[in-house]
Amino acid sequence: MARLIFEKSVAGSNKFKLPSSEVNEVALENNIPANFLRNEDFILPDISEVETIRHFTDLSTKAFGVDTGMYPLGSCTMKYNNKVGEWSARLPGFTNVHPYQPEETVQGALELMYELERMLCEIGGMDHFSLQPAAGAHGEMAGIVMIKAYHNNKGDTKRTKMLVPDSAHGTNPATANVVGYDTIEIKSNEKGMVDIEDLRSKMSDEVAGIMLTNPNTLGLFEEDIVEIAQIVHDGGGLLYYDGANLNGIMGVSRPGDMGFDIVHYNLHKTFGTPHGGGGPGSGPVGVKAFLADYLPVPMIEKKGDQYSFNYDIPNSIGKVKNFYGNFGVMVKAYTYIRALGKDGLREACEHAVLNANYLMHHLKDTYHIPFDRVCKHEFIATSKHQVDKNGVTTLDVAKRLLDYKYHPPTVYFPLIVKEALMIEPTETESQERLDSFIDSLKRIAKEAEENPELVTTSPHEAVVGRLDEVTAARSPKVKWEAT
Repeated sequence: MARLIFEKSVAGSNKFKLPSSEVNEVALENNIPANFLRNEDFILPDISEVETIRHFTDLSTKAFGVDTGMYPLGSCTMKYNNKVGEWSARLPGFTNVHPYQPEETVQGALELMYELERMLCEIGGMDHFSLQPAAGAHGEMAGIVMIKAYHNNKGDTKRTKMLVPDSAHGTNPATANVVGYDTIEIKSNEKGMVDIEDLRSKMSDEVAGIMLTNPNTLGLFEEDIVEIAQIVHDGGGLLYYDGANLNGIMGVSRPGDMGFDIVHYNLHKTFGTPHGGGGPGSGPVGVKAFLADYLPVPMIEKKGDQYSFNYDIPNSIGKVKNFYGNFGVMVKAYTYIRALGKDGLREACEHAVLNANYLMHHLKDTYHIPFDRVCKHEFIATSKHQVDKNGVTTLDVAKRLLDYKYHPPTVYFPLIVKEALMIEPTETESQERLDSFIDSLKRIAKEAEENPELVTTSPHEAVVGRLDEVTAARSPKVKWEAT
């Protein structure tokens, strides 16, 4: 295991000296209250410049990302991010603008935002988009706040419940709860779809709406979506579309055409921006025309050849992000959409779906496939066979994949499938890479039969071995402490 930089510290190694001060020294006590001043020495590693560079360069080689290898993390859409997006986002005309500049001096940036909004409307079948939200869950929250504002504005304040399928992303019930709704769970049927009868029995005049993703987290298209929309709308509720799985329908079908009233996209997933590890992301929220007055401000308007911010939205839920959202991610998404075009977006989606079905087909004789039917961009496999015969769990399989130089899929989600492996290859993996991944999973299954301890004690070749995940989750140590 690599040593920490503090463990490499050697007294006297750092010869760096600050230049002489050109201003008179002032005692800190004169400017900062004593209770805010540190009483102990500030501990820093004593290490030379070259050893510092070597330390961090060495750490960078231990990181695993999409540019390093296949990253089939279900529902996270870890696709390769085209470098042309990095180029465009770094153009001086974008990087040198300041959010406080007068509108007439940033017309190019406003034009990009306006055009991006129109593109997102076309892709989703919506009428308006706000680019404000900073990430997916943030877009969810903005959308559910709009649902609440809509009902309250009508005086319909008895709607205190939000419907959420049991296959939903975990952010859905969390978001509904944060906004003040009681979450009502809708069961899935034996086909992995929303159970229509369960939905019908729980729809009432106390329900504000339903939060739904399509394809769902089982990678299956909700084939009854039109009937679902009819039931919720007839009961006075609204349909919210969680766009986390948009890559499975992009360019082929549209949430707006399915009956959804509000959507959010994850620009950082679907439209080619590096993500994970804290972002930045972007979660624009879109609506049908009758909800336009509730969108977060500012909206981008075009009058003649001039673009401007519009803060005068009658029932707006207000600003949800400082300034105008994460502009750099918008530039990358705009570049991605323009680079692929209408046909390219559809082709990317089709390849993502084809790759997922290719993997599922070649793994179904080795791993248990609970819903053995054509999937969209991702599918669920499980280690049921390996658990039953050899006591090798999904976690063991995931850890062993690290030895084969693959990032593991999402594990133990969705919760409705025992020992779940949620696999999303995305469209940017070649057949050769998919075959190698299939071969690795089959080798692990064989190891589980012949030498299960090899799998249950993995990883063996990773930087660190198997961690105590309970302690790591409940008692994390997030900074170095001297012993």
